[in-house]
Amino acid sequence: MTASLRVRRLAAGAAATGLLAGGTALGMAGTATAAPAPASASASASAATVVSSDHHGKCHWEKGHWEKKWVKGHWEKKPVHHKTWHNGHWVHHHSFKWVHVPGHWEHHWVKGHWDCHHR
Repeated sequence: MTASLRVRRLAAGAAATGLLAGGTALGMAGTATAAPAPASASASASAATVVSSDHHGKCHWEKGHWEKKWVKGHWEKKPVHHKTWHNGHWVHHHSFKWVHVPGHWEHHWVKGHWDCHHR
């Protein structure tokens, strides 16, 4: 999960850089209307604009928070400790027992992350 978060941050940084570079290229192309722009510069400017416009404003940072999740009923193997008095001393027996746990809510911590859902 950490690797995917790093990749998303890197992609967001690259998109922001593309926005800045694309904006300056388009701004320069708009002011220099007398001279025709080279084909490679206009193609890269339009490609950068198309790529960056798809994700503009779609990503936002979600702070870490507690989240509730329903866990349906299930069976768990629990350790059992039996202690009995035998011939003047305690005898300890350790075993396991299957116990049914009914459905319940569990709280777990969700770390802060970038949320980039396409709406």
